[in-house]
Amino acid sequence: MIRDHSIICFGGEDWWYHHPHSKTHLMKRFARAGNRVLFINSISMGLPGLKSKDLLPRITRKLRSYAKRARRTPEGITVVSPFALPFFGSRLTRRINRQLLTAQIRRLGRRVGITRPILWIAIPTAAEMIGRLDESLVIYQVSDKYDANIMDHATDPAAIRHLHDKALDAADIIFYSGRKLLAEAVRGRERSHLLEQAVDFEHWSQVSRGTLEVAPEIARIPRPRLGYFGAIEPWLIDQELIKRAARERPLWHWIFIGNKSAGVEIESLPNTHFLPPVPYEQLPRYAAGFDVCVLPWETERAFTSYGSAIKVREYLATGKPVVISPLAEYEPMSSVLRIARNHDDFFRLVEEALAESDPKAAQNRQEAVAGGTWDARAEWVSNLIENTLAKKEGENQG
Repeated sequence: MIRDHSIICFGGEDWWYHHPHSKTHLMKRFARAGNRVLFINSISMGLPGLKSKDLLPRITRKLRSYAKRARRTPEGITVVSPFALPFFGSRLTRRINRQLLTAQIRRLGRRVGITRPILWIAIPTAAEMIGRLDESLVIYQVSDKYDANIMDHATDPAAIRHLHDKALDAADIIFYSGRKLLAEAVRGRERSHLLEQAVDFEHWSQVSRGTLEVAPEIARIPRPRLGYFGAIEPWLIDQELIKRAARERPLWHWIFIGNKSAGVEIESLPNTHFLPPVPYEQLPRYAAGFDVCVLPWETERAFTSYGSAIKVREYLATGKPVVISPLAEYEPMSSVLRIARNHDDFFRLVEEALAESDPKAAQNRQEAVAGGTWDARAEWVSNLIENTLAKKEGENQG
């Protein structure tokens, strides 16, 4: 594991308000190993349009994040939401943001002992910071098909592509979080690697031991329970599937845990239950009460089809049956996943999962992910970083 390095990570999400993403898990491990880590909460890719129902909630959430200022996590990571203007389609605004962000991060970096940092970028708008922080290495982690995301912000996709290409050209290491993203990569292909999602196996596998007390919010919901945790967006969740299930399978109870955006149309259905976000440490108690773990995503949408949903591996680690919408990332795991190709298929596979009687099925699901831990991923990434730094040093000396 790398040690005594400085890392500045521009996350694609806020540390405080999201289910832990790959950056969260990796940065925690780097910090525990003795590295100085500064995590920059998402500087966003722009605000939603004025007609978006989620505009005011998004602004409110970001203001709350600003109010936290710089805070340290138990692992010693400094987390901050620097101020930036959320209008990245404008060259003038990007120039202003470069100055604003550079000043804020340099000042904070000096305060927490950051020197010659590894600059880890997980959002294309942070490409503007390359070359401004005296970085020793640039890593660009591509987690989404960024220019296909026209739901979350009103920034011109061409501007996002420009920043994405800028990051690809400048990066020493490029990580893709999904197979479909990597398969389509052309620019910087020789520096590109697949960084698969992983799992805190010990954390999630405790569900299968039967010793956890099911959270009371779950226990009071009738069975069978189909459980989901994570982002709840009107364009992400297949709401037509849920509406049809309310009519045709009224005894199934759908449980959604997480941040719910405005515009979700299925809240009033009698067999849907929405719970607020739950601390990661407590989530296994909620999953313990699921009968089937589900990922009912609208994967025909271009942006969603590139997803690598970390929760799928977490579901598998619980040992519970898992039914998901089709994602290219998880086709290689079809032997332990039930992948629904359409609504009829989803209903059939949930019924099959509820009737599952094979005692080895849960063990097979867990074995499929037991070796793919975040500790193992962090070691692999560390080796790649060390080798790349040594190569750069050799080139500079030569």
